[in-house]
Parts: sequence; structure tokens; C-alpha cells
Amino acid sequence: METPVEIEFQGMQGTPASRQFILDHIARLEDHFGQITACRVVVKAPTAHHQAGAPFDVHVRLALPDGREVNVGGRRSLDPREADLHFAVNQAFKRAQRSLTERVRRMRGDVKRHAPRNPVSPVE
Repeated sequence: METPVEIEFQGMQGTPASRQFILDHIARLEDHFGQITACRVVVKAPTAHHQAGAPFDVHVRLALPDGREVNVGGRRSLDPREADLHFAVNQAFKRAQRSLTERVRRMRGDVKRHAPRNPVSPVE
């Protein structure tokens, strides 16, 4: 990676264990696609007015060569498991992996092309 990884925790204190957990996920993404130039992860804790069990919000932004980006996050889930930080981070990085895979396929030109349709010939 060309720039240092940015990990930000909003509304909570990030522990060394949670930072390392996120860094492990980033390392797996780099193994998958080694041309990631920058990565920023923002973990938002549930706001004070939420009751226990509110979901974490995890945003992952990956910068790729030629100014391309993969942005994941910003969706609120109704899944009660999202109240667990590790589960929320896992889900965000799974979505990032799928988005990154799709972006890489497009960059390589591996996207399926459909043959042009034949025009309907007039009935004689």
C-alpha cells in the first residue's frame, strides 16, 4: 500500500485488539488484490440515544490505481448481530471483498459481453 492505513473510531475508543482485527482484514484484501493504494476504515459506534443492541456502522474506502475507488458502508442493518463490533467489521469487509472482486474483473475486461441482438425480420 502506498499510504498508511487510516482507522478511525467515532463515538468510541478503539482498542489495540480491534485495530489489529481490522488490519488483518486489510491484509487479506491486499493478498487478494495487491494494487490497493490507500485504505480508510471508519467505525461508528451507536449514538447515545440508541438502546443496547444498536448496530455499528463500518465504512471501508479502498483507493485503486487510475483513480478508481471501492466504497462500502453507510447501510444500517436490522440484523441484531450487527451490534457486535467483530461481526459488523466482518460483514463490511465481506462486502468490500465482493465489490473489489467485481471492480478487478471490470478493470481486467473479464466482464461478460452479450452478442448483439438480431433485428426482427419482417414477416412476408
